[in-house]
Amino acid sequence: MKHALNTICFMAVLSLLGSTAFAQSSVIEHDLNPVVVTGTGTYHRADNSPVAVKVITAKELKDAHVTTLEDALVRLTTNVTTHTNGMGTFVNFNGISDDYILILENGKRVSGDDRWSRISMSNVRRIEIYSGAASALYGSDAIAGVINIITDESREQVSATSDTRFRSHGRLDQDVNVDATVGAVSSHTSFTHHQADNWQVNSYQAFDEDGTEVLKLTGRPMSAAFRSNNISEKLDFRINDQWSVYLRGSYYDNLTHRPQSASYFTQKKSSAGTSPAYSYTSKQAYTYDIHHVSYTYGGGARWTPNARTHVYLDVYSDNFNSKYAYWQTADKEAYDETRKRTHYVNETLRGIFRLASWNKLSAGAEFVQESLNSQSDNIDFETTNTYNVFAQDELQIARGLEAVVGARYTYNDNFGSAFTPNAGLFFHAGGFRLRASYAGGYRTPSLSQLYATDQAKTASRYTLYNKDLKPEKNHFFNLNAEYSNTWMSVSVTGFINKVRDMINYRTMTESEITSDAHLTAIRDEGWQTVRQRDNIDKATLRGISASVKFLLPYGFTIGGGYTLTDSEAETQTLDKKTQQYVVTTSPVDKSVKHVGCVLASWDKTWNDYHLNVTLNGHIQGERYSSTYGYADAISQWDLMTRHTILLSGFTLEPGLGVENLFNQRDTSPWNSNFSTINPGRSLVVSLRMKY
Repeated sequence: MKHALNTICFMAVLSLLGSTAFAQSSVIEHDLNPVVVTGTGTYHRADNSPVAVKVITAKELKDAHVTTLEDALVRLTTNVTTHTNGMGTFVNFNGISDDYILILENGKRVSGDDRWSRISMSNVRRIEIYSGAASALYGSDAIAGVINIITDESREQVSATSDTRFRSHGRLDQDVNVDATVGAVSSHTSFTHHQADNWQVNSYQAFDEDGTEVLKLTGRPMSAAFRSNNISEKLDFRINDQWSVYLRGSYYDNLTHRPQSASYFTQKKSSAGTSPAYSYTSKQAYTYDIHHVSYTYGGGARWTPNARTHVYLDVYSDNFNSKYAYWQTADKEAYDETRKRTHYVNETLRGIFRLASWNKLSAGAEFVQESLNSQSDNIDFETTNTYNVFAQDELQIARGLEAVVGARYTYNDNFGSAFTPNAGLFFHAGGFRLRASYAGGYRTPSLSQLYATDQAKTASRYTLYNKDLKPEKNHFFNLNAEYSNTWMSVSVTGFINKVRDMINYRTMTESEITSDAHLTAIRDEGWQTVRQRDNIDKATLRGISASVKFLLPYGFTIGGGYTLTDSEAETQTLDKKTQQYVVTTSPVDKSVKHVGCVLASWDKTWNDYHLNVTLNGHIQGERYSSTYGYADAISQWDLMTRHTILLSGFTLEPGLGVENLFNQRDTSPWNSNFSTINPGRSLVVSLRMKY
């Protein structure tokens, strides 16, 4: 607690020192028609965008008191769910895993294992969510959709904000943003700190022996303690009306703090007829923490010779390093071991050209380089280069009827050429809009999938690399209908996503093993299962999403959404008795069929004081796991209040609320298919200051 208070005091002092002016802004920020850019790469009002884009506004983020990007997406949309087990937390988007989601920050790709954690939510202007394949515009990985976080970069002479949130189990979130403009130069600085303690909801883990479930005590936490810091800086230089340039960089550090005293019990079956039936031996649960470090750097330029031409150059690098931080013991000193090191470089030159009043062309070229080093996966150094050219045309066919047509040509060192198209039609009349689109998706196998060799000793399983993997591809069909006016909006979207050549693990047959000397040697070392990654899966996902929002009299806002996703995955599994592959059908791993959300808020202003009360609910059906079966349905309701006080020279926004109002928890044994890892009902206290 002392450390947390010191952090708050330091951040508050930093904000005070960095602020000398106050930018007056409207307290109520309702906007049913925000600007969006993600769907086409060009700016449109949401109701005029040829492609449907879901927007989460800054007001919705503040009212819900979200602290991370995951929080925002789960609480405020029905497209995203999360899944947590002993291996960590995974995100699912419209029934498919986050491996197929592209995350952008101001249009720039965020890569690395920690990409969900590096976004500061306090200065987010809006989050744009595009559901569907977008490889024609954004390249590899954009098979399920694109999430673009647009940050707020103030152009005031000086402005600063400090945002602090407390919750139970030592959860502290601190954000500080300082913006300054002197002449033609603007500086945008952001600092984010997150921390949490370890927690359990069940001190047992399940073990299945001969069909009998036995519970064993475990000291492993459901959620591991951690401390993380992220600092970023962007400098903008406005040379003249035609030219501007920027430089940017960031540094992120995340270190877990798992309990060094945590232990668990191994189980051994006793001899027949003896009692007790099992004996247990205590073992240390952990010997190390995990340390992640990421840093980015880059720059770019914008040239606008006239109102019809905009040319952008962007060059940036995203670097990720993960280490095992082994603790000091009686017989060895503490030391670090590199787990994974990735290096991502992107160079893009693109232009937007208004060729005529009825035509807007976007075109460009992109170079991407990815590198990987991993001691734990036995990868010394591997790299791959990708070269792209792309173009997309927005055409006004007639009054109220527009079309979008685009394509990307890709050449990869390992996989050769690929072509991904997209096409869409947009009809609008009055407040009614109808959109239909098709897009192809393309995802190259990761370097880990191509070159990693994994050895799971506890499962006696050896996993081989496979340099012959093929890219994963999909066809995505989308139909959207919307209606909106000044006080309400309603949207219904149906989609079909057909994914093929999906990569999964294929267990190798006895004949494959005995006919290969290398595989035979692996088996002779005692590995019971030998497998490799292969393109053995395909999936079809069909879904429908509906959302509605009403701005009612007397400051009331109500809204909600529902998504139904029906998924079917086909995979090849080996029957060990017959040594024949069998095609099995099941829902897509970690998918959820029914997801709903509810949002109700009330705003009221008295002179220089404004009150917001928000009730937010997330309702989630059973989630399927190919390993653990179904997790129970769950719902979480949060009641939050935000108090805005306009004082001379600054704005004060204290907040008070209750997270998980009805204390919904999943108390399944450790390493189950949890429906939620929330520790239970918690008081939320926050303070936002803007100078």
